[in-house]
Amino acid sequence: MNTAAATFDPVRIGIVSVSDRASTGVYEDKGLPALKDWLARALKNPITFEPRLIPDEQARISQTLIELVDAGCSLVLTTGGTGPALRDVTPEATLAVAHKEMPGFGEQMRQISLRFVPTAILSRQVAVIRHQALILNLPGQPKAIAETLEGLKNADGSQAVPGIFAAVPYCIDLIGGPYLQTNDEVCKAFRPKSALKPPAG
Repeated sequence: MNTAAATFDPVRIGIVSVSDRASTGVYEDKGLPALKDWLARALKNPITFEPRLIPDEQARISQTLIELVDAGCSLVLTTGGTGPALRDVTPEATLAVAHKEMPGFGEQMRQISLRFVPTAILSRQVAVIRHQALILNLPGQPKAIAETLEGLKNADGSQAVPGIFAAVPYCIDLIGGPYLQTNDEVCKAFRPKSALKPPAG
């Protein structure tokens, strides 16, 4: 760990890929590497990842989410299982363990995806709070994962559509989690001035 990272709060993040076929080795899982890569680029904090690759089974997904929160994850991101197909049960499993729903995250994810495909309205991603953890359902494709987290930029690099991750650090502040600090060139976190801490040095 570099000396700069030592000045930032450590964070434990659960990453869960939900896929019948990838979990049985039929094809290579791309969700976990995509989540890990993006988060490592976006956050300055030292991160301990808790990866899980599991099948599309509602009870198994719920149990995994509970275990990750109990293990001290402040943030849990899932990928896969959010469409209308019969085996897509990630939202139901997530809502089953929720103490609070955070509907704005799903609304914004669909707004971003609608810029690319009209079938984005079929996505059922949800976000919830359980204890002191934020749980977010993300799309299944690596490109869509990055787009929804990061948002969309104009040709000049300015933000065209905000990504959902800009709101994640302040949300985690409010529920008593670690102070997440972002790399602004990847995703600039938004906090009210009263919630800002001086830069670590």
